[in-house]
Amino acid sequence: MATGPVVVDTGVFGADLSPTSKPLADLYADVLAGRDILISFITVAELRYGALRAGWGAKRRNELEQTIDAAKIVWPGHGLASEYAVLRAECVVAGHGLAEKSNEADRWVAATARYVKVPLVSHDGVFVDAPGIDLLTVPQAVDSPPTTRKRRS
Repeated sequence: MATGPVVVDTGVFGADLSPTSKPLADLYADVLAGRDILISFITVAELRYGALRAGWGAKRRNELEQTIDAAKIVWPGHGLASEYAVLRAECVVAGHGLAEKSNEADRWVAATARYVKVPLVSHDGVFVDAPGIDLLTVPQAVDSPPTTRKRRS
């Protein structure tokens, strides 16, 4: 299995926190094993919002914060904002789904992976063929090795 840092999208990163998404966490366990895990600032916001909306108690919120603390968070700044703008423009020109308003948070996650120049781990189809993204995703069959989709120019 490959090593090295990866940016992990919100769905895969938070999968261990909910019994209903535990199968997704299990599916990506080998992909993430031994890697440095990076997450976008937007993933932190999405997970905290989800916990508040679901009415999580103190124990579950504490587990969430411990999970967040175990990752390296990429916070916004000039460089990431510029990468986001370039990605968004490229997606509009390409007609890619990441250009849609409803994918705002996903664009930030993708821009984070591009900005730090590492693969993005996700099970979300919106990232397939995104400009400049090295996507690591696992097919539904658990026996299958992860698929790597190289950057499009």
